[in-house]
Amino acid sequence: MTDLQSKYSKLAQEYSKLRAQNQVLKKAVVDEQSSCNSLKDELKQKEQSLRRVEQEMDSLSFRNQQLMKRVELLQEELLLSESKSKKSRSKGDSPSQVSLQAQSVFDEDLHKKIQENERLHIQWLEAQEQHQQQEAQLSSRLQQLQEEAQEHQAQLEELSCRHAHTIHTLQEDKATLEVKLQTLEREARDCRVRTEECQQQLRKYQSEVSSQLKHSSSVIQEKVPFNDTQLSDYNSLNVPAHNRRHQLRAREVAAQALVFLQNLVSALLNFHSYSEQRVQIYPRDSSIETISAVNQKFSQYLHENASYLRQLEEDLLQLHQSITEDAITALETLEKLQDFSSSFSAYSSFLQKILPYQLKSLEEECESPLCTSALISKNRQLQTDMQKLTAAFHKLRAYVALLALPSVGSGVVCQSSANSVFTQISVCLHGLHDCSSELWKHYSQKASLEQDLPAATQKFCTTNECLLSSLASLTSSSGKMATFFSNSLDFLTSCAGYSPSGALLKPLQADSVMQSKRRAAAYISSVRQARAESVPYGEALANRHILTSSTESREGLMQQVLQSQQKISRLEQEKEHWLLEAQLAQVRLQKESARIAQLEAQVCVSAPQSQLCASAAESPVCVSAAESQVCVSAAETPSEPALADAPEPLQDTSVSADQDSREQLIKTHYMSRVSELTTQLQICDSKAVHFHAECRAVAKRLAMAERSRDTLGEELKLANQNITRLQDELSTTKRSYEDQLSMMSDHLCSMNETLSQQRETIDTLKLSAKGNAKKNKSR
Repeated sequence: MTDLQSKYSKLAQEYSKLRAQNQVLKKAVVDEQSSCNSLKDELKQKEQSLRRVEQEMDSLSFRNQQLMKRVELLQEELLLSESKSKKSRSKGDSPSQVSLQAQSVFDEDLHKKIQENERLHIQWLEAQEQHQQQEAQLSSRLQQLQEEAQEHQAQLEELSCRHAHTIHTLQEDKATLEVKLQTLEREARDCRVRTEECQQQLRKYQSEVSSQLKHSSSVIQEKVPFNDTQLSDYNSLNVPAHNRRHQLRAREVAAQALVFLQNLVSALLNFHSYSEQRVQIYPRDSSIETISAVNQKFSQYLHENASYLRQLEEDLLQLHQSITEDAITALETLEKLQDFSSSFSAYSSFLQKILPYQLKSLEEECESPLCTSALISKNRQLQTDMQKLTAAFHKLRAYVALLALPSVGSGVVCQSSANSVFTQISVCLHGLHDCSSELWKHYSQKASLEQDLPAATQKFCTTNECLLSSLASLTSSSGKMATFFSNSLDFLTSCAGYSPSGALLKPLQADSVMQSKRRAAAYISSVRQARAESVPYGEALANRHILTSSTESREGLMQQVLQSQQKISRLEQEKEHWLLEAQLAQVRLQKESARIAQLEAQVCVSAPQSQLCASAAESPVCVSAAESQVCVSAAETPSEPALADAPEPLQDTSVSADQDSREQLIKTHYMSRVSELTTQLQICDSKAVHFHAECRAVAKRLAMAERSRDTLGEELKLANQNITRLQDELSTTKRSYEDQLSMMSDHLCSMNETLSQQRETIDTLKLSAKGNAKKNKSR
């Protein structure tokens, strides 16, 4: 019901958002339409003003024509007056003076009219140019507004379609939710009815239980002779009950704690290992020059971190394995908790041992010439953080040791004290998380500053990144462990109910509880076993005869099987013997064939060759004893009948030689086989060592390649982003330059036109002025 209501509220919120957006878009479209209408009205007004200006231009042109006609008339009158003046020259000087004055008046009037005409013409050109510019601007603005209105209309149509679709889906969802609401209401009514029935049954059972309790209490008061719960000596003899649910919960909590501790151990291992690697690199590189004695000792101690942390993890694993379903888990019965406490104390002592060297190493970094003031302040903060981290581990060690005291019988911890110890452990874990987070924050700031150093190599930067990742893992694992311990604090501080009333639980009592549990389970299983059905006497006799016959046949078959197995083993031995004999016979055959070939060669050779064989037979270094006898007999008996008697001594010597060489052949065969196997084993060992070293190197290379691939991928992404940004900037600047060039070209064209028109007007005025001057001179 809550999920449906949340979904319905989300849909209503989305609908209200879309409705508000639709209203905003409608308002924007209305505003654009009103602005478009206002621009149309403005355009109409500009057109009206343009018509008015055109009318004024027409009237001015008409006025100009009138003035030109008037000028022509005045010129004609001037000519007439000049002609009259010529006629009246003889009459005297006074009329000539009057004509000259009239002529000057006409010239001035003409000059004024020309200037006025020129001024009006210039104003007309400027007004026409302004009108054209305003008309172009208004047309472009109108086109832009029409395009925007079309876009807004398309968006409005799209949004209306989308909103209609969403409204339709919301209506469908509303209908389904209403149906579900009705079904849930019916189920709620049914649940109310069932709860009322359950409440009635509960009242009934409460009344029955109360009556039974009264009866039992009266029976106890009347029948029980004494109450043994008042004396602690008698209570210690009671056998506590077994709580299986508590055992399962304890095993689950131990499993989760083991997982979190493994993550914490892994983070600490990485932190110590990368710290050792950093000491070997900075402030002095051990591959180039020797590092200081403090850093050498610090690196040596850091190399020993795995022995402490692995032992800590192993002890907690054994503690988790000791918590089983068939055991009783309490502080008094957890014997492996003392081992875990000692391992944790050893690791805390290890941290205290390496703390002075770590502080000295940071001091040495501060004394380096490349260390800036910001790095010195960060190193001071790191020194404080490391001291806080070591103090947090030391404080946590003390509380873990307190918890381990009841398991060895060296101390007694009551339930309230154990609860306070668990609470303090939770506080210490939160403090450890805060210390690790502060250490990670300060170290990340220091690493960002060290990247800008000129002596920062790729290996140094990679080591810093690995250190930061290990610190981040340490922070997250410590935070998870603190949260888990806080959530499990209620279970840890709750009483398990194992200890007898008024007495403490002991390991012997736990063993007796488990023995009683196993005996009770065996008794219940024996009670629940169904008895076998009885068999009639006649059927039992018949079955007995069948059983005896089957046992006899079984014994006979077993004897046959044993005989067959013995026969098979004997045949296998004989097979191996005859295989060896066959190999020896094959070797003997090869020797005999070689010997026969030699004898045939000796028969076919001449006497000098026999003498050569005899001389060779005399030298014991090159030929064996049997072959020397054959060669001598062949040299002493050149006739063919003597050769037939020669094989008898050869056979005797060959048999003796075979008997002597048989053991030698077997020995050489097995020795060669052993030597081959040893060489193969050595080769395999060397290959395995080589492959192991090569695999480790390849794994390290692969990790470095993956890290470099990630960094290169990020750099490639940044480069692509920069390229796209620069392309956008280039396109915008190019577009703006093109627009500016087009505007400048249009402006130049308009200026050239105005200049040409002005030149034409000036030329016309000059020509008219020259013509007037010539006419005046001629007059």
